[in-house]
Amino acid sequence: MKGHMEIERSKSGTMPAAPTAENKKRQKAKGAYLALLLLSALYFGRPEDVIPGLTIIPLAKVAGGIAVVALILTLMSGRNKEKLAPEVKYLLGFFVWYCISIPLAYWRGGAFNTVMTRLSKGVIAALLVAVLVEELWQLRRLLWVQTGAVAGMTVLSVAMHHTHGGRLTGALGGIFENPNDLAINIALNWPLCIAFFFLAKGLKKALWAAAILIMLVGVQLTYSRSGFLAIVLAGVLVLWEFAIHGRRFYLIFIAGFLGVGLLVVSPGHYAQRVASIVTGQQEDSMDRGSREARKELLVKSVSTAVHHPVFGVGAGNFEILSGNWHVAHNTYTEIAAEGGFPALILFLLVIYRTFFNLRQVRKSNAYKLDSEIRILTGGLWVAVVAYLVSAFFASTEYSMYPYFLVAYTTALYQITRAQSRLTEGDDASATGIRGQRSYGKRQAELAWTR
Repeated sequence: MKGHMEIERSKSGTMPAAPTAENKKRQKAKGAYLALLLLSALYFGRPEDVIPGLTIIPLAKVAGGIAVVALILTLMSGRNKEKLAPEVKYLLGFFVWYCISIPLAYWRGGAFNTVMTRLSKGVIAALLVAVLVEELWQLRRLLWVQTGAVAGMTVLSVAMHHTHGGRLTGALGGIFENPNDLAINIALNWPLCIAFFFLAKGLKKALWAAAILIMLVGVQLTYSRSGFLAIVLAGVLVLWEFAIHGRRFYLIFIAGFLGVGLLVVSPGHYAQRVASIVTGQQEDSMDRGSREARKELLVKSVSTAVHHPVFGVGAGNFEILSGNWHVAHNTYTEIAAEGGFPALILFLLVIYRTFFNLRQVRKSNAYKLDSEIRILTGGLWVAVVAYLVSAFFASTEYSMYPYFLVAYTTALYQITRAQSRLTEGDDASATGIRGQRSYGKRQAELAWTR
C-alpha cells in the first residue's frame, strides 16, 4: 500500500519539483549565454557603423543593458556559486579599485562615467564568459561571432574605402573611425581567423582565406605603424605556432610568397611610413609630428603616475590633464596614471594568469588528444602576445576586447581540465579492470599449481 501511494504521489506531479527548478536554471543560463553572444556581435560587428541610419539607436547603451541582463540571468541560474578563477577575482579587484578612486578623481563625473559605462562592460563580459562557457562548442561559437564580425567589418571597410587624410577608417566611422584602432583590432583578431581557417573545410576554408588576405590589406590601407607592428608580430608567431610547432612547414613558403605580394601591392608611401618607425623622419608619414607628440604623452603619463601613485587622477581623466585631450597611447602607463600603481599591478596579474591558463591547457590530456583544442589554443596564444605588444602603442584599458580575451583562456582552461579529468577517470577505470583481471588470472594459476 505504501509503495502504491508513493507511485501515485509521483504521478500527481509533487515529486518532480526539483527537476523543474533545475530546468528553469538551465533556461536562465541559456538565456544568459544568448545575451552574451548578442553582446559580442554588437560590440565587434558594429552594425551602426555599417548600416546607415542605425546611429540614432544608442547601441552602446543597448549593449550595456544586455550585459546587465545577462549578469542577472547568470546570478539567477546559480552558476555564480561556483568558485571564480583567480584572474576573474583580480579583474573584479581592478574594477573595485577604479570605483574607489572615483571620489578622488580630478573630474569625478568623467571618472564615474568611464568606470560605469565603459570599464564595467568589459568586466561583466569577462565574468559572463568565465562562468557561463562550459563546453568547447560554446567557446568556439563565441570566438566565431567575434572573428566573423571583425572579418566582415574589415571587408566592408576595404570595399567602401572611406578614408581620413588618405588613411582607411571603419565603414561608417564609429569606434573604428581612428585608423590606428581599426588596424590594431584587425591585427589582434587575425590569428583567431587563422585558427578558424585550419578548422574549416571546403567553401568555408576558402572564405576564411579570403578574409585573412583582405584583413592584411586593410591594415596596410590604414597606414598604422602600431597596426603594422602588431600584424608582423602576429604573423611571426603564427608561423612559429602553426608552421614550426604544428609541423605545417609548407606555411613558411606560403608566408614568404604572401609577404612579397603584399610589398608589391602596398599603397603609395607605405614604405616611408613604416620606415619612420626606425628613422623618425616624418616625410610622407601623413601625420607630421605624431612621433614627438606621442613621446610627450608617454612622458606625461609616467610623470602623472609618479605624482599620483596610489589612486591616480581618475578613469578617463588623463585626456584632460594632458592639455590636448589625447590619451597616452600606452595601456600600461595610462592605467598607472588614471588608476595608480595598484591598478596596474592587478592588470598585470590578470595578464599573468592568462598565460598560466594557456600553459596549463598545453599540459593537459585534452590538448594532446583534441586537434581543435590545439588549434584554438594556438590562436589565442598568438592573439594574447600580439595584444601585449600592441598595448604599448594604444590605450585599450576601457575596451572590451582584452577582457574577452582573458576570459576565453579561463573558459578554455576550465573546459580542458574537466575533459582531462574525465579521460583520467576512464583510464583509471580501465586500469582497475585490467588489474582485477590480472589478479584473477594469477589467483587461478596459483590454485592450479596447488
